[in-house]
Amino acid sequence: MKHLRITIALLLMITFNSFGQNKYRLPIPAAILPEEIVYSISTDTIFNAGVIFHANKELTKQVAIIWVHGWGVNFYSPSYIAIGRSLAEKGYTCISVNTRMHDLGNIEGHKKGVRLRGGGYWGVAGDEVKDISGWIDFAELKGFKKIILVGHSAGWAAVRRYQYEKRDTRIIGLVCASGQVSADTRLVDSAQYLQAVQYMSENKPDKLIEDPKRSFPSYISAATYMDIVNTPQEEKDFFGLITPQNAGISKVNCPILIFYAANNDIGSEEELKSLKSSIEKNFRHVQLTTTMIKNTDHMYMGEGKQVADIIINWIAIL
Repeated sequence: MKHLRITIALLLMITFNSFGQNKYRLPIPAAILPEEIVYSISTDTIFNAGVIFHANKELTKQVAIIWVHGWGVNFYSPSYIAIGRSLAEKGYTCISVNTRMHDLGNIEGHKKGVRLRGGGYWGVAGDEVKDISGWIDFAELKGFKKIILVGHSAGWAAVRRYQYEKRDTRIIGLVCASGQVSADTRLVDSAQYLQAVQYMSENKPDKLIEDPKRSFPSYISAATYMDIVNTPQEEKDFFGLITPQNAGISKVNCPILIFYAANNDIGSEEELKSLKSSIEKNFRHVQLTTTMIKNTDHMYMGEGKQVADIIINWIAIL
């Protein structure tokens, strides 16, 4: 028994030292406020799971924050939990949510005997608007008429698309958390396109196409690929950096907060400065705030409180 305790202690030391070298402060502290697993239903009757972080009752604000995950992850990713708890402790109810795009693959349900697949490999991102509609309705049922929508990484595309299409007056602000701000100028791969068209014509939307351009083995379904190809130009160049005319941002009137992490993120401080200059020139109606998250990377591990504080300070000036 003594040898077992020594072995466990050594393993724990190795584990924490490894995390320490990566500047990750784990494990995440236990919750001190109530948390609840919840479900919403999309406008096309897809059920999505999430977690609501109930706010500190003594500090409760009348604003709810909905956090939408990035590609290949889900509502309970560790950094999202840390951010949600930090927001709740400061009085802001936060709901970390799944859309049909969670994880690499999932089964969203069945309709007319057909299995509905979602996730990064199979999901149709253009349909996430229906999921977000469901979550906003859920938040309103909980008594919130003012909502901040946060999209992390690929979740930013879903959040901005929702507000661009719906112009929902319940949304008082959008947050781009390490999402792409540059225009999507990727050329259509002719081989992938022809393969996708063939599979779609054969009524095989779930059939996978290999994506050789990634640094790791990756696949994408025919339906997912065609959804990307058919994304409107005003969404591909949302901030109008190449074609200001009819850019998606021209139809969004609520304030926007954008931030990147200082270490190994998909964007940089220089990119944010350039974007802000362009917005001030072409879209003066937009109240844009930009900043950086220090001492962390794309997933903000170990800096949940810093992320929460930045969002809270921004809300205070809306």
